[in-house]
Amino acid sequence: MRLGIVLHSNDPETAWNAFRFGVFALAQGDEVRVFLVGKGVEVLNLEDPSYDVKGQMELFKENGGEVVACGVCLEARKEKASCPVGSMNDLYEIVSWADKVVSF
Repeated sequence: MRLGIVLHSNDPETAWNAFRFGVFALAQGDEVRVFLVGKGVEVLNLEDPSYDVKGQMELFKENGGEVVACGVCLEARKEKASCPVGSMNDLYEIVSWADKVVSF
């Protein structure tokens, strides 16, 4: 299955669960792509003592997951990207490509 995940929250537990779900889906043999939009782009630089978001995101990438962050959202928040920067076109491509889309 091809799975698209749209992350629009900067809540540490929510972001951690989104990437944890992505890692699980990859382990099932699925292809998974994540698009960060709105507050979701803030997870790229999120530090939380209870939820290792960066660790889960790295594990997700190491296992073949793809992450793209909205460039306009990054710019509006003066955030720096540690992943490819995209646009609404990239979000559209993920939604069109995916068999299922999940939003966090």
